[in-house]
Amino acid sequence: MPKQKTNRAAAKRFKVTAKGNIISANAFTSHRFHGKTKKQRRQLRGTAIIEKPMVKTYHKLLQK
Repeated sequence: MPKQKTNRAAAKRFKVTAKGNIISANAFTSHRFHGKTKKQRRQLRGTAIIEKPMVKTYHKLLQK
């Protein structure tokens, strides 16, 4: 059988941590900031850990 290919779109968006968690940037951060509070904007900075039910799916996409 041929090797499984990594989904390139997923590889650009998600990173696997040493413990096997998957991190990504937060959604809702590209535009329309005037409709968001200062607290929302502050909390959307940085990265977020993907929830447990979706981790298996993302690992298949990333082949790790």
